[in-house]
Amino acid sequence: MNIDLHTHSSASDGTDAPGTVVADAAAAGLDVVALTDHDTTAGWDEAARAAQRVGVALVRGTEVSARAGGVSVHVLSYLQDPTHPVLLGELAQARESRRSRARRMVELVAQDYPITWDDLLAQTVEGTTIGRPHIADALVAAGHVSDRSAAFATILRAGSPYYVAHYAPDAVAAVRAVVAAGGVPVFAHPGATVRGRVVDDATIEAMVEAGLAGLEADHRDHTPEQRDRLRDTARALGLFVTGSSDYHGAGKPNRLGENTTDRAVLEEIEARGFTDVVR
Repeated sequence: MNIDLHTHSSASDGTDAPGTVVADAAAAGLDVVALTDHDTTAGWDEAARAAQRVGVALVRGTEVSARAGGVSVHVLSYLQDPTHPVLLGELAQARESRRSRARRMVELVAQDYPITWDDLLAQTVEGTTIGRPHIADALVAAGHVSDRSAAFATILRAGSPYYVAHYAPDAVAAVRAVVAAGGVPVFAHPGATVRGRVVDDATIEAMVEAGLAGLEADHRDHTPEQRDRLRDTARALGLFVTGSSDYHGAGKPNRLGENTTDRAVLEEIEARGFTDVVR
């Protein structure tokens, strides 16, 4: 069984509609795919309809933005209750903060690379969780950079004069919110030093005490050595491990199914989650 538990659609920073992501997952030979857009569940309904149409099982989820000691942390929440007020409140605050942050970044970037807020909005659809990738797309469309990767390596990198932080809950609080909502929390790409600083083992242990269930070990941003270390950490802490593509359509080179998750792990996630897998 081919299982990919981390993808994004145009509901956040992917380039394809939720239904298209699911249809493409079927075409890529996946049996199960998770839609995990940033800080939103807006793509769930469309993805569910597509899953039933094309015969792929859908794990509905969200990638929750968080922070730990100034380090960006992403917590994948699987099969949570999308109406739970605690998690819903955190996601709403994060989305609003992302939007206001993007406005400020556009203002700063525009001083040297002419783009407008309307240029950014042209890269989104109604209800999109707005983020830096959409500023990157506006920069690409204006001819200032060649692609998203170039934008993130230069203009939009953390520490650049155009960078602005956004609200995100503490990582431990984020895990607790996911658990409160009946979700199954997994630490996304925890060893991805290519993205910047990563948290220490003490932070992971604190997240485990709050209810963290797994680590995403198999990810393209992890070296073989990092994958092995994360498996050892997971084993020591009693966590399961997942693998996934972190697919973003044309927004990143990641390909559906390039890393996958064991069937037994999916069964554990399904047993723990509040929301059913769509079949």
